[in-house]
Amino acid sequence: MSTSPNTVPSRNESLASPAERGMKAALTGLGVNAAMVTVKLLAGILGHSYALVADAVESSTDIFSSLIVWAGLRVTTRPADEDYPYGYGKAETLAAAIVSLMLLGAALGIAVAAVREIRTPHHMPAPFTLAVIAVVVVVKEVLSRRVLRVGEETGSTAVKADAWHHRSDALTSAAAFIGISVALWGGPGWESADDWAALVASGIIAINGFLLLRPAIRDLMDRMPEDFPTERIAEAARGVEGVRSIEKLRVRRLGTEFFVDLHVQADRMIPLWEAHVMSGKVKGAIRSAVPNVAGVLVHMEPFD
Repeated sequence: MSTSPNTVPSRNESLASPAERGMKAALTGLGVNAAMVTVKLLAGILGHSYALVADAVESSTDIFSSLIVWAGLRVTTRPADEDYPYGYGKAETLAAAIVSLMLLGAALGIAVAAVREIRTPHHMPAPFTLAVIAVVVVVKEVLSRRVLRVGEETGSTAVKADAWHHRSDALTSAAAFIGISVALWGGPGWESADDWAALVASGIIAINGFLLLRPAIRDLMDRMPEDFPTERIAEAARGVEGVRSIEKLRVRRLGTEFFVDLHVQADRMIPLWEAHVMSGKVKGAIRSAVPNVAGVLVHMEPFD
């Protein structure tokens, strides 16, 4: 039997659930991205910088990614029911996978457009675009670190993916800054330097998208979570009086929570009621040792 009690939400951030904190971070990113898209798109068009226009396009995907993360985390807050007895935690992982695929799509689109611009003569980027990009890099890096901290503290794969989406935006902006600087310094004949910078940035975005997609796929396939305190769970189970041994310890992740299955061996002569009580103590010990374990399924066996 597994249990998944609901925590009571609180407006105090220190007491808010992981999903609530992740949703708040996603909405913050959405607002910042909307402002950044407008600024970069106008500056790119007026300043004849495709790298900045490409950066604005990539930032527009950040808006949708933040919406997807917010929606995914909101779904995870639904209580378990008959149709989804393990809850809706996979929605968070699914959101992370979608955001990662959006990163890969944005990288491909920027690369194709950058190659087209490299082959097409165009105007020299305007110097004022450098100031715009510098502000963008600082804002997006600060936002990325803030969201990533929330992702690390809550263990949310989707929030981490959203944070890296923001960081990829900062990286493309930094690449655009370098490209425009080279174009302005080199003069005529170097107009395409910012386009080459956009092409390099697309490669960085693609790598980040792949690195974020891999753990999301692993969680969707119920792979044993990495860096999870499995040994702490085993020690907690063995510490219960009457437990002789444990085996077949399995853990799977659903959003920001984990579910544990294990076999517990005890004296073969104990009554069924005593075995039942022992399994309850094992569940309690495990959830005390690792609080983000939402449910524990214990299969009692005779010790041999």
